Amino acid sequence: MPDALRLHVNRQELHSLEVPDSFEAHDSFDVVLVNHGEAVHVHLHLDDGLAAVGALEANNHYVQANTERRVHVAVNGEPGVHGKLKVVTGYGATTRYVDIDLVEPEQGTDTVQVGEELSKPQPIDRTDGSDPLVERSTTPVFLLAGVALLLAVAAVALIDSTAIALGAIAVIIAVLVATYVLVFD
Repeated sequence: MPDALRLHVNRQELHSLEVPDSFEAHDSFDVVLVNHGEAVHVHLHLDDGLAAVGALEANNHYVQANTERRVHVAVNGEPGVHGKLKVVTGYGATTRYVDIDLVEPEQGTDTVQVGEELSKPQPIDRTDGSDPLVERSTTPVFLLAGVALLLAVAAVALIDSTAIALGAIAVIIAVLVATYVLVFD
């Protein structure tokens, strides 16, 4: 979830604004407009430096009485940018600025050590009784081989021809070889 900058509206009086002096984000963030009183319009504006790398969904936002409204600030540029967010209520009666710093995320020192033995292929242990045919999902191959055998036998039985008999023998040999390779390889 993105970072959130919380701005309080109408907490002290109508159109009052309470904003932090500064806010730091690593990437896109949300501005949360927290209204403590009557419904109000809040205008948000990114200065030129921030507008070059980020964008608001909209500038003017209606916040209903005693509710919160999230406004997403999409950042599409590189970190290392400093700028100001202008916040206005009461049609210009109250204006505040928040210094925004878009900074590089801290590089964590959390690393995972991978053992050298894990980088080498491991032999498959078949002592657990697992079936290599099930592991390889060869069931469709065996079904097709069975259909080929049935068709070859049916062709020999229905058509009295040497060519058909030789073709059926070739199919049977091919199915036997494929079965051997799948099971014992």
